[in-house]
Amino acid sequence: MTGTALLALVAAGSAFGAHRLTRARWTWRTPRTAILLWQALGLAWGLASIGTLLGFGVAPYGQGVIGGVIRFFADPHALSSIRVASVAAGLTFMLMLIVMLLVAIAGVVRARRRHRALLALVAHGDPEIPGTLVLDHPAAAAYCVPGVRSPKVVVSAGTLELLGPPELAAVLDHERAHVRERHDLVLLPFTSLRRVFPQAGIISRTLDAVELLVEMAADDRARRHRPAKELATALLRFAAARPAPTPAGTLGVAGVAAEESSPILVRVRRLLSPAPLPRPLRGAMLAAATLVAVLPLVLYAIPA
Repeated sequence: MTGTALLALVAAGSAFGAHRLTRARWTWRTPRTAILLWQALGLAWGLASIGTLLGFGVAPYGQGVIGGVIRFFADPHALSSIRVASVAAGLTFMLMLIVMLLVAIAGVVRARRRHRALLALVAHGDPEIPGTLVLDHPAAAAYCVPGVRSPKVVVSAGTLELLGPPELAAVLDHERAHVRERHDLVLLPFTSLRRVFPQAGIISRTLDAVELLVEMAADDRARRHRPAKELATALLRFAAARPAPTPAGTLGVAGVAAEESSPILVRVRRLLSPAPLPRPLRGAMLAAATLVAVLPLVLYAIPA
């Protein structure tokens, strides 16, 4: 059971790594690389967990997970009831993860379709901020509605009153970064995992950590085009104004926890005092993420 034992170790190690990463602060120094590491850990945990169940079930065949599963469908009667149950559990778990991901995608698509229809009725363009829709609402709000064909950046009338032109330009650059880098797709697997395990604290903390990294990545993109002080000032103004909740399926400049000051203050301090990781360390993190993601697939082929 060498391959299966290693898969179990990878699954446990991925869960432990996720637990430690939720408490890490060095990830804030390189959010894009940290997001890739998070994605690798999530993929490794899912593949290794499924592989452990399947590998234990098909171990008597001695052909590894992939070969064993193929053999199982050809000759399931060679296994004991416990082994068959383990294979069934692995396949069920895999199907559940896929279904919940598809359900999450469908839910987001429906929410965005409804919100776009609403925007068509209540929002309008403004020649002073081309490519942006203005929502006639007094509360502060700035968010994007991601999409392949028709992404939209939306600001409220309250935001136009709250921010000066430089701060508004920085906020718009932040939202366009969300659209350009498809941060909604980054978050989707983690939100679907929370649907599968709604009571799991580690998954909720993981989602919170990745959401903050996504906001930091958009901050970094905006900082390429505007002075960091402009976006920092805008974030503080948003926090003081207690912005309206971001609609479902969208990404807002103040993040998902706008009612809490600490994420905003963390981002402001980071904008004003950047401390990026050295390039060699970022390269090592990328190599580690690649290894973590690929290792379970390699172990699938190791005979028991």
